[in-house]
Amino acid sequence: MSDKFRAAVRGKVIVITGGARGIGLATATALQALGAKIAIGDIDETTVKESGTARDFELYGKLDVTDTASFESFLDEVERTVGPIDVLINNAGIMPTGRLVDEPDQVTRRILDINVYGVILGTKLGLARMLPRKSGHIVNIASLAGETHIPGLATYNASKHAVLGFTDTLREEYRGSGVHFSSVLPTLTNTELGSGVTPPKLLRPAEPEEIADAIVGLIASPKSKVRVTAVAGAISRFVGFLPEAVGDSLGRALGSGHAFLDDVDADRRKAYEDRARSV
Repeated sequence: MSDKFRAAVRGKVIVITGGARGIGLATATALQALGAKIAIGDIDETTVKESGTARDFELYGKLDVTDTASFESFLDEVERTVGPIDVLINNAGIMPTGRLVDEPDQVTRRILDINVYGVILGTKLGLARMLPRKSGHIVNIASLAGETHIPGLATYNASKHAVLGFTDTLREEYRGSGVHFSSVLPTLTNTELGSGVTPPKLLRPAEPEEIADAIVGLIASPKSKVRVTAVAGAISRFVGFLPEAVGDSLGRALGSGHAFLDDVDADRRKAYEDRARSV
């Protein structure tokens, strides 16, 4: 990372939800290396504390993003022990796969609770702290799935469409307030969340470090959205401009049609699915 990014990030107090693994941990590690003060929270407190770089973070602990008391007390602890929050990264999310009719109601509710309500709640609590200071940045991790539709991920797709609409609306609602709002749209990423899932043809999965680098860039120079990878983002936007039948056909040709579910490796994915679906 250049000195420009280091200067922009150094000393900032940054909170990351879902920080125990994957994109969250990669982002925390990248930002900490640039001199940021990092607070990571995760429902899996044990994994947070056992992560190899956890000792370098200013604060790490249990955080249930669906619980107001848990979220509020975590942010209070950050501000009490680390300092006023400069950046909140709402990263926590889950992605169970399967056809909608086979999705248990409690799993549907869990996806929406974590992926949508958790983002809304975190944003609301973070914004309440940032507005009086007329400064801050809220970064919501969405997905390229929020700009398209993939059979087998109906509820997940819906949740990420919601995150995009929510974040875009707040950009206008709080324009001129001093608080920035950004969405990050990763393609399928090499994390546990994407285990056993076949990437679309011609498109490689992203690495969590690439998403982390994109987030660093957003913090250094705020803008509304960043898509990772650039190629996957360009294809997603191009398909969105096509007539519906043509866009759907192209999506199927790339492997994001009904065949997507047939290509999921259930054995490789079992550990993640069991954890994501646990209530």
